[in-house]
Amino acid sequence: MDTPLNPRLTRLQPYPFERLRRLFADVTPPADLRPISLGIGEPQHATPAFIQDALVAATRAQPSGLAAYPATAGTPALRAAFTAWLQRRYGLTLDPATQVLPVNGSREALFAFAQTVIDPNDRDAVVVCPNPFYQIYEGAALLAGATPHYAPSDPARNFAVAWDSVPEAVWERTRLLYVCSPGNPTGAVMPMDEWARLFELSDRHGFVIASDECYSEIYFRDEPPLGGLEAALRLGRSDFRRLVAFTSLSKRSNVPGLRSGFVAGDARLIAPFTLYRTYHGSAMSPVVQAASIAAWGDEAHVVENRRLYREKFAAVTPLLEGLLDVRLPDAGFYLWAGVGGLFGGSDTAFARELLAQYNVTVLPGSYLAREVDGHNPGAGRVRMALVADTAECIEAAERIAASVRTHTPKA
Repeated sequence: MDTPLNPRLTRLQPYPFERLRRLFADVTPPADLRPISLGIGEPQHATPAFIQDALVAATRAQPSGLAAYPATAGTPALRAAFTAWLQRRYGLTLDPATQVLPVNGSREALFAFAQTVIDPNDRDAVVVCPNPFYQIYEGAALLAGATPHYAPSDPARNFAVAWDSVPEAVWERTRLLYVCSPGNPTGAVMPMDEWARLFELSDRHGFVIASDECYSEIYFRDEPPLGGLEAALRLGRSDFRRLVAFTSLSKRSNVPGLRSGFVAGDARLIAPFTLYRTYHGSAMSPVVQAASIAAWGDEAHVVENRRLYREKFAAVTPLLEGLLDVRLPDAGFYLWAGVGGLFGGSDTAFARELLAQYNVTVLPGSYLAREVDGHNPGAGRVRMALVADTAECIEAAERIAASVRTHTPKA
């Protein structure tokens, strides 16, 4: 007799990096060129020493340290660090006891949140998300028993999501909407008018908005990206009804291995999410809490981190402009580059040839999106994560430029 399993697991699609391994399985890169990967969005800047010091000191602290079980809600000091940062960054005043909650990185929280807000008995439930998108949104929807609906990004509007393309009949069945601003992979930031439109739809249909904002502190213009809670407050929605924002230290502070972030927003959603997480066993380690308090309390390292990304993008973008369809994003650390007519517009063929010829890895855009009505909005584009140091990113860009020139027909 076969072991019974959750049948919804069969609906999950391979993760983009598994597909990338399959794509490259028979590719042999040139041995005389060191490998450079722009494929994975994993920050590689040095972790600030003061965060490491706080982590080490906390392991030795007594009686907390490693000798006590942590509470799901975190310590009062940790929640106060969250609300203090929200006040400085967005001008928000939130109750640290009811409107914020620590999470072990935004990824697990984005997944778990869907399991909290979607009724498993609701066979008509829909989860709307951008397309292309972070695949956790889709997996969360499917394992919650909902049907994903993909709203395409519009290249003509700097990859803003075409929310108006979602039919009214779909909005009527929507229980959860994932937004990502700044977006992954496009870097697009949602302006106030889009937030107003989504809040109006949420009020009309009663769905919850999960705002993924983990790239909010990496931007290239003077004005920082607008946050979902900030937009709500400006529009008079001070109770943040049906809205929860997700953020993380991973990109902001170069600590992806710390697995530390928090959610904030509607207290009526934070409470059941806390209950769910209590059973889920998602409490943050006391030593991670201590390091997180230090990280959220300092902005100097964030300013320096942002400077490094600005330096890289300023050096790399001109090397690829004119050869690929690429421009400086609103925010984030990705270049979302169109391959044009190269290889018949195939992003997968472009990625294979780049690895085979120049030992540089990029991620095909079609792996980050789903085909809807015969069109995949990620097709013909590649995502380049400029996460390594400036010199390595410049070398990668020079190799990419050389590859493009090799395959561009002579006029």
